[in-house]
Amino acid sequence: MKHQEAAQEIIKAVGGTKNINSVYHCVTRLRFDLKDNDKVDNGSLNKLDKVMGTNISGDQFQVIIGNDVSKVFDVMVKEHPAIQQSTENKEPKSDKKQNVVLKIFETIAGVFAPMLPAITAAGMLKGLLALFVSLGWMSAGTDTYRILSAIGDGVFHYLPLLIAVSAARKFGSNPFVAIALGTALMYPDMTALLSSGESVGFLGIPVTAVSYASSVIPILLAVWLMSYVEKWVDRVIPAALKLLLVPLITLLVMVPVTLIAIGPLGTFVGSGLSGGINWLLNEGGLIAGIVLGGAMALIIMTGMHYALVPIILSNIATLGFDKFLPLTFISNMGQAGATLGVFFRAKDKKLKTVALSTSFTALMGVTEPAMYGVNMKYKKPFAAAMIGSAVGGGFALAFGAKAYVLAGNGGLPGLPSLIGQTFWYSFGGMILAFVVGTIMSTIFGIKEEEGDAEALAQFSPGASSAAATAPSSGAASVNVDDMGAPTPTSNAVAVAPMTGKSIPLKEVNDPTFGDELMGKGVAFVPTVGELVSPVTGTIMNVFKTKHAIVVRSDNGMELLIHVGINTVKLRGQYFDAHVATGARVQAGDKLLTFELAEIAKEYDITTAMVVTNTADYKQVLPVKLGEITMGEDVLKAEI
Repeated sequence: MKHQEAAQEIIKAVGGTKNINSVYHCVTRLRFDLKDNDKVDNGSLNKLDKVMGTNISGDQFQVIIGNDVSKVFDVMVKEHPAIQQSTENKEPKSDKKQNVVLKIFETIAGVFAPMLPAITAAGMLKGLLALFVSLGWMSAGTDTYRILSAIGDGVFHYLPLLIAVSAARKFGSNPFVAIALGTALMYPDMTALLSSGESVGFLGIPVTAVSYASSVIPILLAVWLMSYVEKWVDRVIPAALKLLLVPLITLLVMVPVTLIAIGPLGTFVGSGLSGGINWLLNEGGLIAGIVLGGAMALIIMTGMHYALVPIILSNIATLGFDKFLPLTFISNMGQAGATLGVFFRAKDKKLKTVALSTSFTALMGVTEPAMYGVNMKYKKPFAAAMIGSAVGGGFALAFGAKAYVLAGNGGLPGLPSLIGQTFWYSFGGMILAFVVGTIMSTIFGIKEEEGDAEALAQFSPGASSAAATAPSSGAASVNVDDMGAPTPTSNAVAVAPMTGKSIPLKEVNDPTFGDELMGKGVAFVPTVGELVSPVTGTIMNVFKTKHAIVVRSDNGMELLIHVGINTVKLRGQYFDAHVATGARVQAGDKLLTFELAEIAKEYDITTAMVVTNTADYKQVLPVKLGEITMGEDVLKAEI
């Protein structure tokens, strides 16, 4: 499926643009703020090949895409630019009681997630600079070092300005007025005044000396309150004077209020939160590492790790390190190891390939393909990953492992953020999580579900026609060799096996067929629940789930006809087979009947017809695309 098609289908499945307040993305997920989450069609979303899964964190609806998330997002906001930004007048959500704590987490996540590219880029650069200096590749006194340091440190020094913009968009206020508020707090003369050591007052009211550089909570609270002040002022000011007076009055109110009350309060709250979590990480040691390490995957799944970004940034700015970040690296290694264990235990070749590739991506810091595509799907590997992460986390925090910058990548590319006195403890925890996750996953094993990949493996392109075919229920097994499999010696034509619409095979929403891994062919969107033989020949196999049939024509063309996507999971429900393996058929003879309406309620009914011995032909081409009736010529294979 192309990115443009995926974007349109996702928007449609989440209730259309009218149901979207805003959307942004992180490394692997589209994060929607929807007016009503109940309008989401999860079934349609999960059928899309670009979608690995969905998740709800607080009120935020997340669609997990993987590595292509930025491409899908770019197409989405290019065609519907209004959905990228929160609007001031959102329609109310459904009247469900919302958990206050989750609502706060979701709000903080919504503010910080859009900023992460800038923060993580700066953090990665700071980590690399530390590495270069420690290896003697660069001197800290050179002009080059100072310029590169400015790139890394500038983002963190002026962090309140980034937060002001993102928070304003989240709370529905003017982002430029929010920036003006932040610049007033960080103006050099203001900084000098507050750091002078002398008492400071505004209209006789004392102002507490607070440093706003690199701060997080004060500006977040200030912009939140500013959004209410701005909206109230906007309501009472005449329309002709809004442009001038609304921002002026807002700033005249908010800057003093922030200096007098919100700044000190935010600093106190931030220090209290950081102190509490740091106490747990410092004093909890081994136990805290085991609990938090094991639970980290669940924390990440709910999006609660974004709510900790302010604390992590505060720790790095004030202490020079953070103890929570190493646990994210360790959790990722646990997921990578568990998926590698699936690779060792799986019998299905396709699953082994998926497990190995997603294990590698998890090592690189992108865990969603491994977590959602493999580990959670088979359950036991996910438990193995949590066990591995618990062991690694316990080891790391027992020795006080720390991260020194926020690199934004919790995999091997992010290792520079861990470089410092405790690097080997962090790295040791990562290795332990990976090894234990692999071992436990291998021991636990998996229960491989019956699936299309296993059933179709014997008919993959280039496979010998002599492979033994599975008998249908009640039918005798037939050896293909006994049928005298002919080598194609002439061109072949297949007729449409069903009535409906014929489409290019590449449009099938399944990579096995859409990428032509099984061979070339054509696909159909049926309007009648009946399948007939496309050729005169012999039935090579009727799948016991009755959703697929293989037929070989008398002139040697082998055709796999697969009704619907993932319909193997129906285990034969809604299908009736009218032939058995080994039967002789004429073109147009009835092969299957199926309850089209019932199947379409749960599954994509698109039907693929593939020439599995494509390699025997010079070319395989559709004859007709569009509206078609069974019996019309639809596909040709030329020697």
